[in-house]
Amino acid sequence: MKTLLIIAVIIMAGSFQQQADKYENVRQRMVKTQIEDRGITNTAVLEAMRKVPRHSFVPKEYQDEAYNDYPLPIGYAQTISQPYIVAYMTEVLKPGIKMKALEIGTGSGYQAAVLAEIVNKVYTIEILPELAKEASERLRKLGYKNIICKSGDGYEGWPEYAPFDLIIVTAAAEEIPQPLIDQLSENGRLVIPIGKPSEVQELLLAIKRKNKVETKRLTFVRFVPFKRL
Repeated sequence: MKTLLIIAVIIMAGSFQQQADKYENVRQRMVKTQIEDRGITNTAVLEAMRKVPRHSFVPKEYQDEAYNDYPLPIGYAQTISQPYIVAYMTEVLKPGIKMKALEIGTGSGYQAAVLAEIVNKVYTIEILPELAKEASERLRKLGYKNIICKSGDGYEGWPEYAPFDLIIVTAAAEEIPQPLIDQLSENGRLVIPIGKPSEVQELLLAIKRKNKVETKRLTFVRFVPFKRL
């Protein structure tokens, strides 16, 4: 009996290892072909994308598609962004180890996890309470201790923890919310999709310099609408 039990444990461990290796290999290939080969060069961003298990941030029925080159549904009419867009927006922010970031639109928590691999602290706000709760639990189980989540109206930012070195918005607004600009630190960087719902939007970079905001148009994107309470 003991011999059979040991064999069973070995088989189970081997099966788990094969599954883990499958996602590991697919994730590494994703970073090489979808991200690095498209021009993302920031070493910290590439390492974060290699490390964060994207399949853990999608529903089980989509886990085998987690490393494909497109967004996926995460429930509640929301999506997890295409891996390249996550990497691109992160690189545009120029994150650093001592920085503090604010994310508007937690979703399943994937973008927050990528940032948390690089910066000191991530504050993330999700307007849908169900998603906020699920993301918070998921991030805790994955061992992220430098991410603080809450459910609320992201338009108002999170003033008690401001200013932020970096702000990332993962939903399309028609203009940059003024509270987010106010909560951006000197030389802070903000990236946000700007445009109408259900249309192609422009990804915009804003940099705050001496209380003036410089903006730069980056690329065209499609994001879910920015919702308010």
